[in-house]
Amino acid sequence: MVYVFLAPGFEITEAMTPIDYLRRAELDVRTVAVTGCEDKMVFSSHKIPVIADITEAEVCMDGCQMVVLPGGMPGTLNLEASKTVQNAVDYCAEHQLPIGAICAAPSILGHKGLLDGKKATCYPGFETELGGAVYTAAEVETVGNITTARAAGTANQFAFSLIEQVCGKEKADEVMKSVVY
Repeated sequence: MVYVFLAPGFEITEAMTPIDYLRRAELDVRTVAVTGCEDKMVFSSHKIPVIADITEAEVCMDGCQMVVLPGGMPGTLNLEASKTVQNAVDYCAEHQLPIGAICAAPSILGHKGLLDGKKATCYPGFETELGGAVYTAAEVETVGNITTARAAGTANQFAFSLIEQVCGKEKADEVMKSVVY
């Protein structure tokens, strides 16, 4: 199970591209409405409505393979305010399961100390929020179980890196080919 957390104000491309590509890789992906979205409807930063698969109350970490944190504002702040998101990140960190964060969302990992001493990237201007990371300005950085990416413009590369983390390079290459990347 892959959980992609959607909080009010999330960046649509940073969420939907990984969701689509991860599902093309035949992973069981669940979108999760967080921060007061009991009806599963979440509005993106540009007011695009998305109906999530489940609510925070339905998250069960048993069988979790990865968590994905899209950026956007105020989406990132709303993700960070969620105890469910915090617990999911902690669970993945403790069990060395993949964690993906893009745009401003790597700041959540930085505030938890998960990026200390590791190469990481993020949206320009959030470098100081990476908690001791070695900021690289690369499009995507994967170190151990953590993948960070810069912004909506790198959502494709981010998604392929996430697929590679869970399914291997061959599957990532297969999805890349299928979308004519």
